[in-house]
This record gives sequence, C-alpha cells and structure tokens, in this order.
Amino acid sequence: MNTFEELKINEDIMRSIKELGFTTPFPIQAQAIPELLQGNDVIGQAHTGTGKTATFGIPMLQNIIHGGGIQGLVIAPTRELAIQITEEIKKVGKYTKIKVVTVYGGQGIGIQLDALRRKPEIVVATPGRLIDHLDNGSIRTNDIKHVVLDEADVMLDMGFIEDIEYVLQKVPGNRITSLFSATMPPEILRLSDRYLNNPKHILIDLDDLSGDGIDQAFLVIKDRDKHKYLTDFINQNRGQVIVFCSTKIRTRNVARDLQKSRYKVVAIEGDMSQNKREYSMMKFRKNQADILVATDVAARGIDVPRVGLVVNYDVPNQDMIYFHRIGRTARAGAKGKAITLVSYSSIADWKFIKKQIKSDLIDLNKTMGIEVHIPDPLKREVGRRIAQPMRSGYGRRPSYGGRSRPSYGGGGRSSYGGGGRSSYGGGHSRDVPARDQYKRSSSTRSSYGRQGRDTKKKW
Repeated sequence: MNTFEELKINEDIMRSIKELGFTTPFPIQAQAIPELLQGNDVIGQAHTGTGKTATFGIPMLQNIIHGGGIQGLVIAPTRELAIQITEEIKKVGKYTKIKVVTVYGGQGIGIQLDALRRKPEIVVATPGRLIDHLDNGSIRTNDIKHVVLDEADVMLDMGFIEDIEYVLQKVPGNRITSLFSATMPPEILRLSDRYLNNPKHILIDLDDLSGDGIDQAFLVIKDRDKHKYLTDFINQNRGQVIVFCSTKIRTRNVARDLQKSRYKVVAIEGDMSQNKREYSMMKFRKNQADILVATDVAARGIDVPRVGLVVNYDVPNQDMIYFHRIGRTARAGAKGKAITLVSYSSIADWKFIKKQIKSDLIDLNKTMGIEVHIPDPLKREVGRRIAQPMRSGYGRRPSYGGRSRPSYGGGGRSSYGGGGRSSYGGGHSRDVPARDQYKRSSSTRSSYGRQGRDTKKKW
C-alpha cells in the first residue's frame, strides 16, 4: 500500500493526515486499518514508533458518531502514554468534532468529571482510574463500539490483567476489539482468545529487538566517571537528549549535576506530583528543555521527534526495558543514537542484554581507547551473576534486587504512571503492585461483581 488514500479514509480525517505531513502508511497501518474499518478484531505486534496510535485511532474516529455518547475506549498502562494517545487522536480527528477525554490516577477527579460531563465520544484511560469511574457511574459502557488495549505486555507486567478482564466484561459483546503489544507472552494470547472474536493477527517486525535506525553503543567505565562522559556525549549531539536512570534518587542527582553544568534540564520520576510531571514533559515537548532525565516511568510515554540521543546512565534490570528506552529516539523512521554507560558492577546485566540485541554494537572502549580494570572480587561476582542471568520478557517477573515486582522508576505507588486508585496524590515510600492497591479479595476478583468492590470512594 503506497498512500493513505488507498485505505478509504473519510475526507475529514484525510485532511488532518495531510496537514500532519503523512503520506505513506507504516506496515502496521496498511494492514490493520482496513481490517478495523471492516469491523474485524485485530491483534497487532509492532514496536514503538511505528504509528500504532493512528492505526487504531483512524478507524475509531471514522466509525464513531458525533454526539452518540462514549463509543471508543482506549486502555493504556501509564498516564504519560494515555496523555500521548489522547493528543495524537485529537490531531488526527481535528476536523471530525469527536471529543476525546483522558482519565488517569494522579489527576484531580473533579477535572475528569467536568470533562466527562461534556459528553466525549472517546475515553483514553489507565486501568485503575477507569474502574473507579465505571464503579461510580461516571463512565457508562452501553454505547461502546471500539475497545483498544495498547501496550498489553506492559499492563500484564504491571499486574493489570485482572482489571482489564473486569472492564472487558462490562462493555458490550458486539464491539470491535484491538490489542497491540510489542511482545506476545502466553498470558496475552490467552486474554485475546477469551475476549477477541476471531482476530486478525498482524505481526510486524517480529524481531522487535533490532533497533532499526538507532546507532547503539556502550562504554564500560567506573561509576564516578559517568557524569564526565555524559556531558561529552551531550555536547556532541544534535537535538534533544533523554537520560534514563534506574532510581528516583539517581534521577534527581543527575538532573541537578546537569543543571549545575548550565544545561536546560527537566526531570520526571515517580514521586513527583502529576502537575510537575506534566509541566516537565510540556517543556521538553515544546523544546524549552534540551535534556530530559527520567526513570522508566517515561519509557513508553514520550514521542518527541527531535530526540537524537538516548543515554542509559544505568543499565536496566530487564532486556525489554532497554529496548523501550532506546525506542524514544529514531521515531517514525528517523535516525538516532543510544549509548549505555556500564559501570563495573553492571557488566553481568549488560552482557545478558547484549545477547538480545540483533544489530551491531559500537564498543566505545575500543574506539576511545579506554581500558577496563575490574577488581578481582568484582570479577568473581560478575561470573556468578552471568551463570544466573536475569529473566527476559514481560509476564515473567525478574527479581529486581529481591523485590517481587519491578519498581519502574522507584517512585511511590504511582511510579510507573500507574492509574491505580492510590495514585491520586503523589508517591509513597515504597512501590506497591498496581493490582494490590485495590485490596480486592480473591472472591471479588473471580466474580468481578460490583457488590464485592468498595463503591464508596472518597473522591
């Protein structure tokens, strides 16, 4: 398929697509949009930056009736991603008069209730806050015709699957359902078998770990030398930079050090209030800041075309997190660079990730003539860790230093964008899995009945 005109999209949407400068659809768009327009369920596998939002947004906008109540529902794992999806759908639907509302934990419920009173046709939501609205009657499912589960593998890893099932049992059965995921663990396939009707499987870029368009490099150095090399790489880069750190404390320290070096820096981490996070993201999107320092809370919620460099200041604890991080550059067919700074204590984790990378890696130690001198005790520790490498992929829980779930940014209960009910107001001292926040009993989970849930919420 060569042009969007071949997809039989209506004039109002085509007008927006042309204004946005899109001419040729991406493979996932070319294959999935016709199926969704015909009313077929779809399972789409494609990595980030390949136009998934337009893939499900265009058919939804075309089939929805203005003024017909809430007819489209998009469920996303994080608040950042939910906001991003909303903005993209608004751009594509600029001339359709279709109203789109975002609901997520961390934002005042009054703002969302006011927006819902304006009778939107599409709601983009994180699971926890969506369930709150469903249970309190502020969102009704009677007219829903389209349901989208975006980044389903992340929702699985965050413990949202039971909540997704709860929602899907509340929406009409004669809906069009699409599920998009970068990976397809068995739990996701079982979910699709149960709730999707003879879906069309569209598997684009099964080799999701290729990192096409991204020049990937690594540098093994002492941890105390990272700031010096970070600033060197930033100075050599053209465009904006994202620096990923593993903890909120590290994020704050790196951002502070860069500010002292007179860079225009903003930060995002889980303990920040939602207003501060949105303000930081707004400044970065509008190019009012050159550098964003973030925990993995932002790994799937950033779509900024000007990002030319991603720096992994810390090696992530899971291989897929690495690929989601570097996917913030080289968006929509552009080119980009990703550099991982590997401290001596993280060599074992990095060697495991390297095995999953399908493209060529640049060894900066060789090109820059920097020797590696690992102390003998640490060599023995590295050997033990390589013998028992981290687990790979979503749906299987890595140990993350003894925790049962990853922290995704070290913030409080809202640290991965959440949307859980406890994320209305800031972070806590430790992470709590999203599913555990609801304190539902096992009998409640199995019945999915409203009577077993706490419907008297303190908004």
